[in-house]
Amino acid sequence: MENQLIAIFGYNSTSFELIAQLSEKQSPFIIVDNNPEHIEHAEQQNLPAKLLDYRHDEGLIELGIGSTISTLFCFLEHDSENVFLTLSARALDKQNQLQIISIVKRPGSAEKLLAAGANKIIDPYEICSNKVYQLLTKPSITWVLDQAVFGRADLHTAEITIPDPSILDKTLISQLLLSEQYNLFLIGVVDKELGDKLYFSLGEQDHTLDVGDILVILGANRDITKFKKEIGVNE
Repeated sequence: MENQLIAIFGYNSTSFELIAQLSEKQSPFIIVDNNPEHIEHAEQQNLPAKLLDYRHDEGLIELGIGSTISTLFCFLEHDSENVFLTLSARALDKQNQLQIISIVKRPGSAEKLLAAGANKIIDPYEICSNKVYQLLTKPSITWVLDQAVFGRADLHTAEITIPDPSILDKTLISQLLLSEQYNLFLIGVVDKELGDKLYFSLGEQDHTLDVGDILVILGANRDITKFKKEIGVNE
């Protein structure tokens, strides 16, 4: 392929870090989204962006799927959208040269994306679990993981005990909205009534939080500090 280009479908918190890295490295890329507001915001940041409905093959062909696009990142909001995009792009890639990388929001969607033709799956929950293990066993590898996978040196895990009182008392995990409101990942919860075992958060199981439970989260220090302050943790 000539004039190889990277296409990033989805302009959202999931893709921001990737876009920042590609911009820094001056790699040729284009942001694609079907939301006019997202495209407008990207253009305001002087980023190359295109409004496109991924459900129509004509638009994908015009973009360069099957020709000038060498790598496709599927970072759309829902797994079903990423599966549909992967299927469409793979069907248009007659020479089977397109690299398709997709994120998954639910663990059960990984097999669907691989079956649809994705080359690599980015599973935030698996990454978080691996990071916890490395923190406990090989701290030096944690730094490498941060750089290679997340591309940021300020990524940390934190154990946050829900204080008394706290707005989180009797709150469901599904109501936390850590990713949307704080740019944080919830790795798991230690329910003090059940012992000291860490129960990983898989996105499908819900749990009622109580005072004394411990949240294990992943994110930047500034975001962790903001979250602690808002739930009543005094440091």
